[in-house]
Amino acid sequence: MSRRWTVVDTPIGPLSCAIDDLGLCGVQFGALEVAQDVDPLLDDIAEQLRAYFAGELVEFTLPVSVRRGSDFERAVWAELSRIPYGETHTYGQVARAVGEPDAARAVGVACNRNPVAVVVPCHRVVGAGGKLVGFGGGLPAKRHLLELEARVRMEHDWLA
Repeated sequence: MSRRWTVVDTPIGPLSCAIDDLGLCGVQFGALEVAQDVDPLLDDIAEQLRAYFAGELVEFTLPVSVRRGSDFERAVWAELSRIPYGETHTYGQVARAVGEPDAARAVGVACNRNPVAVVVPCHRVVGAGGKLVGFGGGLPAKRHLLELEARVRMEHDWLA
């Protein structure tokens, strides 16, 4: 299985995005030193990420290919995808939603192992009481993503 890569410049820094034969399989913070490939899906990923950061896209429509992770991690990642744009859930809420009410810390580990950050929104998971904790891209990036979504959601709600 070969991976093809592109690097997308964003307000939180470059995101290195990989695809395989089934879809988006990796989003990593920072610009990896890889050859940038030409592929229509890579172009679509870059376009959707740019639209997301411009506040023009609230839901990604990309095929995602996740071939790793334990059953628990996969359940967490699926639950992250259900957190609505502009909202947050706590690690404990996610743990309860996947049927493991005492596994808030394990949810944090699963969020850290999320292979397609931003697209599968692990940034929408916060600590108890809404505390901003943990994020592979750093807390300033997490804050930026949450503030972007809150602002865009508020603008959409006011215009609705």
